[in-house]
Amino acid sequence: MKVLANLKYTKEHEWVKVDGSTATVGITDFAQGELGDIVFIELPEIGLEVKQMGKFGTIEAVKAVSDMYSPLSGKIVAINSALDSDPMIVNKDPYGEGWMVKLQITDPSELNKLLDAKAYEGLLKEH
Repeated sequence: MKVLANLKYTKEHEWVKVDGSTATVGITDFAQGELGDIVFIELPEIGLEVKQMGKFGTIEAVKAVSDMYSPLSGKIVAINSALDSDPMIVNKDPYGEGWMVKLQITDPSELNKLLDAKAYEGLLKEH
């Protein structure tokens, strides 16, 4: 199970990578492993305003359906449309090609409420 040091994480197993005022969001390697083979992903419309830890979509696997929550507040500026035709990209590359959405961050101070890699690894040890 991979945890990348340059990302921030939620307790709900989303990751976020910040580049200036834009954040790229996806689900963690742990989350995709727990879900198993992903068969469908429902992503939001571009332009949707999301609040920190507000629902932004759902992910459906053979075993379960789970909501996805935004690590930060902001406006959706891009979605990964490649996931429409091949949702299993998330299983193969959750931190790269399997990203879900990009958002324009509205409150950078919310990053302080997220877990760093070490804290996220500690959370995983509890599972």
